Amino acid sequence: MALLTEEQQAELLANLKTRFGKNTSRHPNTDWQSVEKKLLAHPEKLWSLNEMEASQGEPDVVELENESDGFVFVDCAKESPKGRRSVCYDHAALEARKKFPPEDSAIHMADEMGITLLSEDQYRALQKLGSFDLKTSSWVQTPEAIRSKGGALFCDRRYDAVFVYHNGADSYYAARGFRGVLKI
Repeated sequence: MALLTEEQQAELLANLKTRFGKNTSRHPNTDWQSVEKKLLAHPEKLWSLNEMEASQGEPDVVELENESDGFVFVDCAKESPKGRRSVCYDHAALEARKKFPPEDSAIHMADEMGITLLSEDQYRALQKLGSFDLKTSSWVQTPEAIRSKGGALFCDRRYDAVFVYHNGADSYYAARGFRGVLKI
């Protein structure tokens, strides 16, 4: 993890501020000045947000239930971020894949970016703020009881409803990626 240059930092903050202003329904009780002040106090978080931005996640501040400490950024791209698709669930699944393994896993990529995958509850809360993953799907945090049996969970939105599914953790598809969350 590296720190952004002043120029990169300014460009990222400008993009985040613009997105923040265009999507006030995602954070009706939050002001940009407070968010920016917190971000500037934690430059390592700016690096993670830049990684989210670079992989086309369109991170934005969202007010999620049960998340009252600090600020929460979530990938708010309409579809699962393009730069994070065609990945299996985790490193163990990647290692177990015998034929045609993907280049990476969702958990590894998230760790490298300094973010975490959304939980099922966070994914459902995000869907209350808009319609996401209408054509794609996103891996979500999977309970150990499921993962230990070789499975993993993913979600999408179809027919104006949120669905949670299971698949082998080693599976990957061009239309499945992951959404991340970053707490500041």
